[in-house]
Amino acid sequence: MSTSPGSAEATGLSRAERRRRTQERILDSARDLFAQHGFERTTIRGVAAAAGVDPALVMQYYGSKQELFARAAQVPVPLATPAAQDADQLVEALLTTLGSKLGNLPATTLAMMRSMLTHPEAGRIARETFGRQVEEITAVLPGPDADARAALLICVVVGVTIGHQMVGVDALRDLPPHAVTEMLRPALQALVAP
Repeated sequence: MSTSPGSAEATGLSRAERRRRTQERILDSARDLFAQHGFERTTIRGVAAAAGVDPALVMQYYGSKQELFARAAQVPVPLATPAAQDADQLVEALLTTLGSKLGNLPATTLAMMRSMLTHPEAGRIARETFGRQVEEITAVLPGPDADARAALLICVVVGVTIGHQMVGVDALRDLPPHAVTEMLRPALQALVAP
């Protein structure tokens, strides 16, 4: 008995592995579409077409557009590194993270940011993500009002990212990431000082 090139026997993939890969392909397609179009303009049919699967399969794996968005918009990497032991290291960590985001914002982050002001689920995910980041930064900051200063640090970084990557503010768009981070350094240093 011969096997076709795409069969499980020919590829050596188990059924579970094929299922996992299909789910990942759907999720990757959803991230890209949510990042490009936001929640409202992304459809299950569009995600299915981009992933090369039937729309019913998307619903079987993820249940609803809402759940698919929640999975696609999860931001696994924290903004501030827990390795920062003091305020100076924190500023450097924030500037490094910002510089990398200005160079290439991940589709997961774009999906969440594009939809966070218009869709309740995206807003909830953003608040939870930013809340965790504020807690991490607050733990490093000395002095009074550490939580408010941590929130301002997050808002500055998020605002600059939105202005540069999503809105395309002329004065920011053409600046290289290192120029943006060097201009911001004194402002972030002022916020970390007690």
